[in-house]
Amino acid sequence: MSGPGAVFRETSAEPRTEAVPFSHLSLELGHLYMEDFAEGPDRLRRHFAAVRPWADAARAAVGPLPAGRRPRISTCFLIDDYFSRLSTPAELIPPLLAAAAEAGLTVDYLARESGCAAPAPLPGRPAPRDRVEPAEAVLHRLVESPPPGGNGFRPPVSRTGWLTNGRRTPTRRTSAALDADGAVWTPPSETGARGHSVFMDVELWNGPEDTRVWSCAFLASVWQLVRLGLLRQDGRAVLTPVPWDDRDFPADWDALPAVVRLNPLAAPFTAYATCSVLPARFLPVEHAVRVVLDQVHVEAEALRQVAERSAQEGTPVPAGVVDRTSYVFPPGL
Repeated sequence: MSGPGAVFRETSAEPRTEAVPFSHLSLELGHLYMEDFAEGPDRLRRHFAAVRPWADAARAAVGPLPAGRRPRISTCFLIDDYFSRLSTPAELIPPLLAAAAEAGLTVDYLARESGCAAPAPLPGRPAPRDRVEPAEAVLHRLVESPPPGGNGFRPPVSRTGWLTNGRRTPTRRTSAALDADGAVWTPPSETGARGHSVFMDVELWNGPEDTRVWSCAFLASVWQLVRLGLLRQDGRAVLTPVPWDDRDFPADWDALPAVVRLNPLAAPFTAYATCSVLPARFLPVEHAVRVVLDQVHVEAEALRQVAERSAQEGTPVPAGVVDRTSYVFPPGL
């Protein structure tokens, strides 16, 4: 085709969206801080003993699948090496895996929370020039939901670092005489609230841009998108697991890939849905995660791949990304 209406485009201008394998469920067996590990092996044993019955229930909830097929379920564990590093992988990971095995659980994939911010290069390799920083990638995909009646006075999330699920209380007002209703205060309101609002304003980071510290809630949002297989950068999958097999763990966290596959027979890391068994202290964090996920623009091709493949298996997924996540907060965990 030629002429004034013709459009010529290089193939490289439309990067192919890399496909990833999918389990039916990504089951997170925990997310602990360094201070939790500092309490010793008994703390880890108590954790996994409490997680075990809920993990069994989450597995049972997946099936049965069409045609009698067995569900593909992979397990993962997230270690916080971003906010503190009180120990090393060599000291911390073996007791963790031993405590899980004692409770009858297998950790298929181990992830570092700092990898959700900016993964370190693989051991023995220089950092690539086009290294993907997952948190930055998600930040650029945020599309704030405009609250009803908003006037655009509040700066965008890219400048403030705050994301909300509704309309904030105004921070600048005219005199009461000029207000339409004569009020001196307007309450915040949740977009799409049912009867009453549950308003949340989520801090995504703090500090200056060049030394930005990401919040736990935002890194957990990245973690969910990675587990759901929906995060791409220039068409490439982000945080692909690296096989670790029986190698010794290093003495430096940055020498460990962001996500490692510990079980060579594990089902795929990415999954149609996620379930996280977490201590109750993470409940407000995960509420914030849902606020973030509701406002992330996911590449259409990545969504299409999941929809087509899950439909072919007879296990279609919800259209909303946030609806693909679930949680269990066991008492006493």
